[in-house]
Amino acid sequence: MSTSSPAPAVAAPQTLTQWRTLVLRRILLAVLLLGTLAALPSSLLAVQQGLWSTVLIDLVALAWVVWLWQGGGLSLRARAWQFVALVYALGMWFLFTVGLVSQIYLLASPVLAALLLGRRAAIFALSVTTMSLPLVGYLAGLPVDVRGFPPNPLVQWLLIAANFGMINGVLTLSAAVLMEGLSRSLDAQQQVSDTLAEKQARLETTAEELRLTGAAVAHLNDIVLIIEAAPHPSGRRIMFANAAFERQTGYLLEEAIGETLYLFLGHETCREEMARITKALDEQTSLRTELIVYRKNGEPFWLELDLNPIYDTANRCTHFVLVQRDITDRKRAEENIHRLAFYDSLTGLPNRRLLIDRMDRALAAARRRGGFGAAIFLDLDHFKHVNDARGHGTGDTLLTAVAARLTVLLRDEDTIARLGGDEFVVLLNHLADDDTSAATLAMQLADKLRQALAEPFDLGAQRFSTGGSLGITLFPKPGQRTEDILREADMAMYRAKSEGRHRAVFFEGSMQAEIEERLTLQRDMEQALAEGGFQLYLQPQVNAEGRAIGAELLLRWQHPVRGFISPAQFIPIAEETGLIARIGDWILVEACHLLMILAATGRDLPLSVNVSPYQFHEADFVAKVRRVLDETGAPAQQLVLEVTEGLLIRNFSATVAKMEELASLGLRFSIDDFGTGYSSLAYLQRLPLDELKIDRSFLPQDPGIPSECAISALILSLARHMDLRVVAEGVETPEQAAFLIREGCHSMQGFLYARPMPVSDWLKLPDDHCYPDGKPLF
Repeated sequence: MSTSSPAPAVAAPQTLTQWRTLVLRRILLAVLLLGTLAALPSSLLAVQQGLWSTVLIDLVALAWVVWLWQGGGLSLRARAWQFVALVYALGMWFLFTVGLVSQIYLLASPVLAALLLGRRAAIFALSVTTMSLPLVGYLAGLPVDVRGFPPNPLVQWLLIAANFGMINGVLTLSAAVLMEGLSRSLDAQQQVSDTLAEKQARLETTAEELRLTGAAVAHLNDIVLIIEAAPHPSGRRIMFANAAFERQTGYLLEEAIGETLYLFLGHETCREEMARITKALDEQTSLRTELIVYRKNGEPFWLELDLNPIYDTANRCTHFVLVQRDITDRKRAEENIHRLAFYDSLTGLPNRRLLIDRMDRALAAARRRGGFGAAIFLDLDHFKHVNDARGHGTGDTLLTAVAARLTVLLRDEDTIARLGGDEFVVLLNHLADDDTSAATLAMQLADKLRQALAEPFDLGAQRFSTGGSLGITLFPKPGQRTEDILREADMAMYRAKSEGRHRAVFFEGSMQAEIEERLTLQRDMEQALAEGGFQLYLQPQVNAEGRAIGAELLLRWQHPVRGFISPAQFIPIAEETGLIARIGDWILVEACHLLMILAATGRDLPLSVNVSPYQFHEADFVAKVRRVLDETGAPAQQLVLEVTEGLLIRNFSATVAKMEELASLGLRFSIDDFGTGYSSLAYLQRLPLDELKIDRSFLPQDPGIPSECAISALILSLARHMDLRVVAEGVETPEQAAFLIREGCHSMQGFLYARPMPVSDWLKLPDDHCYPDGKPLF
């Protein structure tokens, strides 16, 4: 940005003293030159006449003039008075020596005083010279002859003095008036000069401020534009742009000057914001806004724009200044924050927070305008198996693919959100004006979603098939809130899971009662655990002779109000809520105490205790077992931990390591319900197992039919080859027992021999008690 060169300094005018000093020097120089020329012939003539005093006077006068011309170290006033006095003295000298011709010198004295010293000094000099003529001439008796007048010397000298005074006064006063006028002129000139100097100083200050402002604007990171206030046919044109404009937009200044703001607009520029800018320009008001504009290369970026009018001295708006800064990074950060706050980071779908907001709006709109919408709660079936078997990376990839597949099935006005894990919610706005049609449309879409999930997913080199359980609920209902919609859809989804998975179920009012029942049972279980409301029962495990060679410790609950509650009813609730771990810890302690009682009574029987996957995978499970054994002193080799095959799915290597650590303490492991869970048999070779338990579903109902005996026989054969004990559960008929004994089954457990009984009752039985009815079976 160019800056103007400083204006030349205004020359200060001379003062009267300076002017008089200059005049004095020039008069002295002229007197010196002319006096020297005049003194030469007069001195020669004086020498010839023997007038040596005249020669001396000339030399002294010239020397004095030279001294005054050089300055003599005197002030102007002193030099001027000496010069006036010198001229007066020469005039008086020549009056005595030459005669009245000396009036020439006497005329010069007052005039010089007027020029060099002012009016007062001039009047004084005039008075002295005028009075000197009659006084000196008359008193000295100098000859005088004025023709036509009486020969009276006094009268003649007075006449000469009067005429001399008149002429000398005119000259002197003229010179004095002239000098006073010159003085006033010089004073006025000085004032003008001072004013000009002051203005010049202000101009220089303003120029410097403009230079600094220009430099600051040129180096700003913000874009500064100045546009005209009066609109051109094509728009208000750009009159100025700073260097930041070139850096940030890619346009050269010459490309922008004369153009309008439309130079930077594009298809993403908000038209509403441009309308606001145009309105502010028309109304000549200030404005701050944010909008997307475009660089020369077509790249969009965000600008924050401050627009302000510029007024002239007549208070007319002449231009607008636009200060603009690139806020693209800030906008991206805001978008990231918004995305993190309202969208799932894995799938990009709306999260719970955004879903709740949209559900609030949908519910309010449905109540305001009528009609029905729906919410579908979707949970993937067996998704946990994918995570456990293939890792969370594969699970995340599958979730992303599920989100993409489901999204394309929805309308633009609908929402699909991920709540977390493998749970999704679909919000359907205004399906129909009546609930029947809305329910039909919601079920149709739910079936589409379910069928889409059933199609295999190709994830790179891996192919997965999954399914989904869906719960559906309609809105609005009387008194229904957003959280009610989610809860109802969630309950319906759990009903779909309990009914076999991969199906869609509508919410029914009875489901709410079931949920409340579950919550009540959970609260009562916590109270029973705290107050000793649970009981332990034993069911013996017998050999071929019907003698007990072990027992399984079973949990029972006699509710003080509800009566006996089946484990099939409360154990699933305990597992879902995590309460099973606390219950399991209590059973473990009681089992060790019972082992000590059995040892004290001489009954050296192993006890089997069920361990849930939730309890087993607790980080401190091994430490808990070790602590209980140490505190009770129970023999670890008599404690058998029954685990299900589902335990092995989650982190198999860590599970094996934990089982081996427990086995090193002396504990034994039994696989409960063998064959009903994990399908792979390879793990049998890696696990520190002691026995397998055949599930009751594998026992033949009619041992005479070979096909019904095949699975049990196969398990027994497998166990023999792997040197594992086998316990058969659910033995209820003599034929089943005979078949198992014939196939070499080590131990049997079931109602044929004994039902589970309280520990106290079992301890009352004799050591040699045989089952059933105390008699050998065969």
